[in-house]
Amino acid sequence: MNQSLIVRGAPQEYECRIGAWDDLEAHLNRRNIKRVMVLHGKDSWEAAKVYFPELMNIDAFFVYYGGECTDEKTNDLKKQFEQHDLEGIIAVGGGKIADLGKAVANQCEVPVLILPTLAATCAAYTPLSVIYDKEGSMVRYDVFAKSNALVLIEPKVILNSPVELMIAGIGDTVAKWYEADAMISQLSVQSIEIQVAAFAAQKCREVLLTDSQAALEAMQKQEINQAFLNVVETNILLGGMVGGFGDDYGRTAGAHSIHDALTILPESHQQLHGNKVAYGVFVQLVIEDKWTEIETLIPFYRELQLPISLKEMNMVLTEEEYQRVAERAAEPHETIHYMKETITPEVVKDAMIKLEAAMSTK
Repeated sequence: MNQSLIVRGAPQEYECRIGAWDDLEAHLNRRNIKRVMVLHGKDSWEAAKVYFPELMNIDAFFVYYGGECTDEKTNDLKKQFEQHDLEGIIAVGGGKIADLGKAVANQCEVPVLILPTLAATCAAYTPLSVIYDKEGSMVRYDVFAKSNALVLIEPKVILNSPVELMIAGIGDTVAKWYEADAMISQLSVQSIEIQVAAFAAQKCREVLLTDSQAALEAMQKQEINQAFLNVVETNILLGGMVGGFGDDYGRTAGAHSIHDALTILPESHQQLHGNKVAYGVFVQLVIEDKWTEIETLIPFYRELQLPISLKEMNMVLTEEEYQRVAERAAEPHETIHYMKETITPEVVKDAMIKLEAAMSTK
Protein backbone atom coordinates (compact mmCIF):
# COMPACT_ATOMS: atom_id res chain seq x y z
CA MET A 1 0.00 0.00 0.00
CA ASN A 2 1.25 3.44 -0.92
CA GLN A 3 -0.92 5.72 1.14
CA SER A 4 -0.79 9.15 2.73
CA LEU A 5 -0.05 9.49 6.44
CA ILE A 6 -0.49 13.08 7.55
CA VAL A 7 -1.95 13.60 11.02
CA ARG A 8 -4.99 15.89 11.17
CA GLY A 9 -5.89 14.78 14.64
CA ALA A 10 -8.61 17.13 15.81
CA PRO A 11 -10.40 20.44 15.36
CA GLN A 12 -8.65 23.42 16.89
CA GLU A 13 -11.21 23.30 19.72
CA TYR A 14 -13.92 20.81 20.64
CA GLU A 15 -16.50 20.79 23.39
CA CYS A 16 -19.39 18.48 24.21
CA ARG A 17 -21.58 19.52 27.13
CA ILE A 18 -25.07 20.73 27.94
CA GLY A 19 -25.11 24.47 27.22
CA ALA A 20 -22.09 24.38 24.90
CA TRP A 21 -23.87 26.45 22.23
CA ASP A 22 -24.51 29.26 24.73
CA ASP A 23 -20.85 30.29 24.49
CA LEU A 24 -20.85 30.64 20.70
CA GLU A 25 -20.55 34.43 20.73
CA ALA A 26 -17.63 34.26 23.16
CA HIS A 27 -15.88 31.83 20.81
CA LEU A 28 -16.48 34.21 17.89
CA ASN A 29 -15.15 37.14 19.89
CA ARG A 30 -11.99 35.23 20.80
CA ARG A 31 -11.43 34.74 17.08
CA ASN A 32 -12.28 38.39 16.29
CA ILE A 33 -15.10 37.27 14.00
CA LYS A 34 -17.92 39.82 13.80
CA ARG A 35 -19.75 38.90 10.58
CA VAL A 36 -20.71 35.29 9.90
CA MET A 37 -22.62 33.13 7.48
CA VAL A 38 -24.85 30.71 9.39
CA LEU A 39 -25.42 27.73 7.13
CA HIS A 40 -28.37 25.56 8.11
CA GLY A 41 -30.92 23.00 6.94
CA LYS A 42 -34.72 22.95 7.15
CA ASP A 43 -36.02 20.26 9.49
CA SER A 44 -32.81 20.17 11.51
CA TRP A 45 -32.88 23.96 11.86
CA GLU A 46 -36.48 23.93 13.09
CA ALA A 47 -35.44 21.51 15.82
CA ALA A 48 -32.16 23.22 16.67
CA LYS A 49 -32.90 26.94 16.48
CA VAL A 50 -34.44 26.98 19.96
CA TYR A 51 -30.96 26.13 21.25
CA PHE A 52 -29.12 28.52 18.92
CA PRO A 53 -28.08 31.55 20.97
CA GLU A 54 -28.98 35.12 20.18
CA LEU A 55 -25.83 36.75 18.84
CA MET A 56 -25.89 40.20 20.43
CA ASN A 57 -22.90 41.84 18.78
CA ILE A 58 -22.42 39.61 15.73
CA ASP A 59 -23.86 40.25 12.26
CA ALA A 60 -25.29 36.89 11.15
CA PHE A 61 -26.30 36.09 7.57
CA PHE A 62 -28.54 33.00 7.66
CA VAL A 63 -28.53 30.76 4.58
CA TYR A 64 -30.34 27.51 3.76
CA TYR A 65 -27.70 25.11 2.44
CA GLY A 66 -29.73 23.76 -0.46
CA GLY A 67 -29.86 20.02 0.15
CA GLU A 68 -26.54 18.80 -1.27
CA CYS A 69 -22.82 19.44 -0.98
CA THR A 70 -21.84 20.10 -4.58
CA ASP A 71 -19.21 22.14 -6.38
CA GLU A 72 -21.97 24.34 -7.78
CA LYS A 73 -23.39 25.10 -4.33
CA THR A 74 -19.91 25.74 -2.93
CA ASN A 75 -19.23 28.31 -5.64
CA ASP A 76 -22.63 29.94 -5.14
CA LEU A 77 -22.12 30.31 -1.38
CA LYS A 78 -18.59 31.60 -1.91
CA LYS A 79 -20.04 34.44 -4.01
CA GLN A 80 -22.65 35.23 -1.35
CA PHE A 81 -19.98 35.13 1.36
CA GLU A 82 -17.80 37.62 -0.52
CA GLN A 83 -20.73 39.88 -1.44
CA HIS A 84 -21.63 40.28 2.23
CA ASP A 85 -17.98 40.75 3.27
CA LEU A 86 -18.20 38.01 5.92
CA GLU A 87 -15.42 36.68 8.15
CA GLY A 88 -16.40 33.16 9.18
CA ILE A 89 -18.86 30.33 8.67
CA ILE A 90 -21.04 28.57 11.25
CA ALA A 91 -22.46 25.27 9.97
CA VAL A 92 -25.48 24.10 11.95
CA GLY A 93 -26.76 20.71 10.89
CA GLY A 94 -25.79 17.25 9.73
CA GLY A 95 -22.94 15.90 7.66
CA LYS A 96 -23.73 17.53 4.31
CA ILE A 97 -24.14 20.94 5.93
CA ALA A 98 -20.85 20.51 7.79
CA ASP A 99 -19.13 19.38 4.59
CA LEU A 100 -20.54 22.29 2.60
CA GLY A 101 -19.50 24.74 5.33
CA LYS A 102 -15.98 23.34 5.29
CA ALA A 103 -15.78 23.49 1.50
CA VAL A 104 -16.91 27.13 1.40
CA ALA A 105 -14.62 28.08 4.27
CA ASN A 106 -11.69 26.50 2.44
CA GLN A 107 -12.54 28.44 -0.72
CA CYS A 108 -12.87 31.70 1.22
CA GLU A 109 -9.90 30.97 3.50
CA VAL A 110 -11.84 31.67 6.71
CA PRO A 111 -12.57 29.69 9.91
CA VAL A 112 -15.47 27.24 10.05
CA LEU A 113 -17.31 26.57 13.32
CA ILE A 114 -19.52 23.48 13.34
CA LEU A 115 -22.55 22.90 15.54
CA PRO A 116 -23.78 19.39 14.73
CA THR A 117 -27.45 18.59 15.10
CA LEU A 118 -26.90 14.87 14.50
CA ALA A 119 -24.43 12.20 15.55
CA ALA A 120 -24.75 10.45 12.19
CA THR A 121 -21.17 10.94 10.92
CA CYS A 122 -17.80 12.32 12.05
CA ALA A 123 -18.16 15.17 9.53
CA ALA A 124 -18.18 17.84 12.25
CA TYR A 125 -14.75 16.68 13.42
CA THR A 126 -12.83 16.01 10.22
CA PRO A 127 -11.19 18.58 7.88
CA LEU A 128 -12.60 17.09 4.70
CA SER A 129 -15.72 17.35 2.56
CA VAL A 130 -17.50 14.66 0.58
CA ILE A 131 -18.59 16.20 -2.71
CA TYR A 132 -21.64 14.96 -4.64
CA ASP A 133 -23.02 15.76 -8.06
CA LYS A 134 -26.48 17.25 -8.68
CA GLU A 135 -27.99 13.77 -8.99
CA GLY A 136 -26.75 12.81 -5.52
CA SER A 137 -23.91 10.50 -6.58
CA MET A 138 -20.68 10.79 -4.64
CA VAL A 139 -17.89 12.34 -6.75
CA ARG A 140 -14.86 12.64 -4.43
CA TYR A 141 -13.70 13.88 -1.08
CA ASP A 142 -11.46 16.90 -0.56
CA VAL A 143 -9.04 17.04 2.37
CA PHE A 144 -8.18 20.52 3.66
CA ALA A 145 -4.95 21.89 5.09
CA LYS A 146 -6.70 23.67 7.98
CA SER A 147 -8.59 22.02 10.80
CA ASN A 148 -12.12 23.06 11.70
CA ALA A 149 -11.86 26.03 14.04
CA LEU A 150 -14.42 24.78 16.57
CA VAL A 151 -16.88 21.95 17.19
CA LEU A 152 -19.61 22.61 19.75
CA ILE A 153 -21.88 19.69 20.65
CA GLU A 154 -25.08 20.37 22.55
CA PRO A 155 -26.28 16.91 23.69
CA LYS A 156 -29.88 18.13 24.05
CA VAL A 157 -30.03 18.92 20.33
CA ILE A 158 -28.84 15.44 19.38
CA LEU A 159 -31.16 13.85 21.95
CA ASN A 160 -34.03 15.36 19.95
CA SER A 161 -32.70 14.26 16.57
CA PRO A 162 -34.31 11.39 14.63
CA VAL A 163 -33.41 8.01 16.14
CA GLU A 164 -32.93 6.51 12.68
CA LEU A 165 -30.15 9.01 12.00
CA MET A 166 -28.36 8.06 15.21
CA ILE A 167 -28.64 4.41 14.15
CA ALA A 168 -27.20 5.27 10.74
CA GLY A 169 -24.34 7.04 12.53
CA ILE A 170 -23.66 3.91 14.53
CA GLY A 171 -23.60 1.88 11.31
CA ASP A 172 -21.16 4.32 9.73
CA THR A 173 -18.91 4.39 12.79
CA VAL A 174 -18.75 0.66 13.50
CA ALA A 175 -17.27 0.43 9.99
CA LYS A 176 -14.25 2.41 11.23
CA TRP A 177 -12.84 -0.71 12.88
CA TYR A 178 -13.40 -3.06 9.97
CA GLU A 179 -12.03 -0.71 7.34
CA ALA A 180 -9.04 0.43 9.40
CA ASP A 181 -8.20 -3.13 10.43
CA ALA A 182 -8.29 -4.28 6.79
CA MET A 183 -5.48 -1.82 6.08
CA ILE A 184 -3.53 -1.61 9.34
CA SER A 185 -3.32 -5.40 9.74
CA GLN A 186 -1.18 -5.49 6.59
CA LEU A 187 1.56 -3.33 8.12
CA SER A 188 4.62 -5.07 9.53
CA VAL A 189 5.52 -1.91 11.44
CA GLN A 190 2.89 0.36 12.95
CA SER A 191 3.99 3.90 13.72
CA ILE A 192 2.66 5.68 16.80
CA GLU A 193 0.05 7.61 14.81
CA ILE A 194 -1.15 4.36 13.23
CA GLN A 195 -1.40 2.80 16.69
CA VAL A 196 -3.54 5.74 17.87
CA ALA A 197 -5.82 5.29 14.83
CA ALA A 198 -6.09 1.55 15.51
CA PHE A 199 -6.93 2.17 19.17
CA ALA A 200 -9.64 4.68 18.23
CA ALA A 201 -11.08 2.29 15.63
CA GLN A 202 -11.18 -0.62 18.07
CA LYS A 203 -12.74 1.64 20.69
CA CYS A 204 -15.46 2.61 18.17
CA ARG A 205 -16.50 -1.03 17.84
CA GLU A 206 -16.25 -1.67 21.58
CA VAL A 207 -18.33 1.32 22.68
CA LEU A 208 -20.98 0.89 20.01
CA LEU A 209 -21.52 -2.82 20.60
CA THR A 210 -21.75 -2.12 24.35
CA ASP A 211 -23.68 1.16 24.61
CA SER A 212 -25.82 1.59 21.48
CA GLN A 213 -28.99 0.03 22.81
CA ALA A 214 -28.95 2.09 26.03
CA ALA A 215 -28.19 5.22 24.00
CA LEU A 216 -31.21 4.66 21.79
CA GLU A 217 -33.37 4.05 24.86
CA ALA A 218 -32.17 7.42 26.19
CA MET A 219 -33.41 9.06 23.00
CA GLN A 220 -36.78 7.32 23.26
CA LYS A 221 -37.14 8.39 26.90
CA GLN A 222 -35.69 11.84 26.22
CA GLU A 223 -33.26 11.40 29.11
CA ILE A 224 -29.52 11.87 28.64
CA ASN A 225 -27.45 9.03 30.09
CA GLN A 226 -23.77 8.16 29.91
CA ALA A 227 -24.32 5.58 27.18
CA PHE A 228 -25.94 8.26 25.01
CA LEU A 229 -23.01 10.64 25.53
CA ASN A 230 -20.57 7.81 24.83
CA VAL A 231 -22.22 6.97 21.52
CA VAL A 232 -22.50 10.63 20.45
CA GLU A 233 -18.80 11.20 21.07
CA THR A 234 -17.87 7.87 19.51
CA ASN A 235 -19.70 8.73 16.29
CA ILE A 236 -18.20 12.21 16.12
CA LEU A 237 -14.91 12.35 18.06
CA LEU A 238 -13.60 8.77 18.05
CA GLY A 239 -14.77 8.23 14.49
CA GLY A 240 -12.96 11.40 13.45
CA MET A 241 -9.80 10.36 15.28
CA VAL A 242 -9.46 7.18 13.24
CA GLY A 243 -8.94 9.08 10.01
CA GLY A 244 -7.41 12.05 11.80
CA PHE A 245 -4.45 10.01 13.00
CA GLY A 246 -4.45 7.19 10.43
CA ASP A 247 -5.14 9.35 7.36
CA ASP A 248 -5.51 6.95 4.40
CA TYR A 249 -4.90 4.00 6.72
CA GLY A 250 -7.86 4.99 8.86
CA ARG A 251 -10.46 6.43 6.53
CA THR A 252 -12.16 4.04 4.18
CA ALA A 253 -11.57 0.65 2.57
CA GLY A 254 -14.17 -1.78 1.28
CA ALA A 255 -17.36 -0.76 3.06
CA HIS A 256 -17.34 2.84 1.85
CA SER A 257 -16.46 1.79 -1.70
CA ILE A 258 -19.60 -0.33 -1.67
CA HIS A 259 -21.55 2.68 -0.36
CA ASP A 260 -20.12 4.93 -3.06
CA ALA A 261 -20.98 2.38 -5.75
CA LEU A 262 -24.57 2.04 -4.56
CA THR A 263 -25.10 5.78 -5.00
CA ILE A 264 -25.21 5.29 -8.79
CA LEU A 265 -28.61 3.60 -8.29
CA PRO A 266 -31.39 6.16 -7.75
CA GLU A 267 -33.26 3.85 -5.37
CA SER A 268 -30.26 3.91 -3.02
CA HIS A 269 -30.81 7.62 -2.40
CA GLN A 270 -33.73 6.71 -0.14
CA GLN A 271 -31.29 4.95 2.17
CA LEU A 272 -29.24 6.73 4.81
CA HIS A 273 -25.48 6.91 4.33
CA GLY A 274 -24.74 4.88 7.47
CA ASN A 275 -27.16 2.12 6.52
CA LYS A 276 -25.43 1.65 3.17
CA VAL A 277 -22.02 1.66 4.88
CA ALA A 278 -23.24 -0.93 7.41
CA TYR A 279 -24.30 -3.14 4.51
CA GLY A 280 -20.90 -2.46 2.91
CA VAL A 281 -19.18 -3.82 6.03
CA PHE A 282 -20.84 -7.17 5.41
CA VAL A 283 -19.79 -7.18 1.73
CA GLN A 284 -16.22 -6.39 2.79
CA LEU A 285 -16.28 -9.20 5.35
CA VAL A 286 -17.48 -11.63 2.66
CA ILE A 287 -14.55 -10.60 0.45
CA GLU A 288 -12.25 -11.22 3.44
CA ASP A 289 -14.01 -14.56 4.06
CA LYS A 290 -14.82 -13.51 7.64
CA TRP A 291 -18.21 -15.19 7.95
CA THR A 292 -17.73 -15.76 11.69
CA GLU A 293 -17.51 -11.98 12.22
CA ILE A 294 -20.68 -11.52 10.19
CA GLU A 295 -22.45 -14.00 12.46
CA THR A 296 -21.15 -12.05 15.48
CA LEU A 297 -22.53 -8.79 14.09
CA ILE A 298 -25.95 -10.04 12.97
CA PRO A 299 -27.56 -9.79 16.46
CA PHE A 300 -26.18 -6.24 16.83
CA TYR A 301 -27.51 -5.27 13.41
CA ARG A 302 -30.86 -6.86 14.22
CA GLU A 303 -31.08 -5.01 17.54
CA LEU A 304 -30.54 -1.67 15.80
CA GLN A 305 -32.41 -2.60 12.60
CA LEU A 306 -29.36 -2.03 10.43
CA PRO A 307 -29.63 -3.75 7.03
CA ILE A 308 -27.85 -7.07 6.54
CA SER A 309 -28.78 -7.31 2.86
CA LEU A 310 -29.90 -5.30 -0.14
CA LYS A 311 -33.37 -6.76 0.26
CA GLU A 312 -33.64 -5.13 3.69
CA MET A 313 -32.96 -1.78 2.00
CA ASN A 314 -35.76 -2.51 -0.49
CA MET A 315 -33.19 -2.88 -3.25
CA VAL A 316 -33.60 -5.84 -5.59
CA LEU A 317 -30.84 -5.61 -8.18
CA THR A 318 -30.90 -6.99 -11.70
CA GLU A 319 -27.86 -8.79 -13.09
CA GLU A 320 -26.97 -5.62 -14.98
CA GLU A 321 -27.26 -3.48 -11.82
CA TYR A 322 -25.04 -5.84 -9.85
CA GLN A 323 -22.47 -5.51 -12.61
CA ARG A 324 -22.68 -1.72 -12.70
CA VAL A 325 -22.32 -1.42 -8.91
CA ALA A 326 -19.44 -3.90 -8.88
CA GLU A 327 -17.61 -2.04 -11.63
CA ARG A 328 -18.10 1.27 -9.83
CA ALA A 329 -16.85 -0.19 -6.53
CA ALA A 330 -13.76 -1.61 -8.20
CA GLU A 331 -12.72 1.49 -10.12
CA PRO A 332 -8.95 2.04 -9.81
CA HIS A 333 -9.25 5.09 -7.53
CA GLU A 334 -11.53 3.36 -5.00
CA THR A 335 -10.27 2.62 -1.49
CA ILE A 336 -11.47 -0.98 -1.71
CA HIS A 337 -8.07 -1.63 -3.30
CA TYR A 338 -6.44 -0.87 0.06
CA MET A 339 -7.61 -4.31 1.16
CA LYS A 340 -5.07 -7.11 0.86
CA GLU A 341 -7.31 -9.09 -1.47
CA THR A 342 -7.11 -8.56 -5.22
CA ILE A 343 -10.28 -6.67 -6.09
CA THR A 344 -12.06 -6.96 -9.43
CA PRO A 345 -15.67 -6.28 -10.39
CA GLU A 346 -16.20 -10.04 -10.39
CA VAL A 347 -14.95 -10.31 -6.78
CA VAL A 348 -17.32 -7.56 -5.64
CA LYS A 349 -20.29 -8.90 -7.56
CA ASP A 350 -19.71 -12.43 -6.28
CA ALA A 351 -19.49 -11.16 -2.67
CA MET A 352 -22.72 -9.20 -2.98
CA ILE A 353 -24.60 -12.16 -4.45
CA LYS A 354 -23.16 -14.56 -1.85
CA LEU A 355 -24.18 -12.20 0.97
CA GLU A 356 -27.69 -11.82 -0.39
CA ALA A 357 -28.11 -15.58 -0.55
CA ALA A 358 -26.69 -16.15 2.94
CA MET A 359 -28.76 -13.40 4.59
CA SER A 360 -32.00 -14.58 2.98
CA THR A 361 -32.17 -17.32 5.62
CA LYS A 362 -31.44 -15.04 8.60
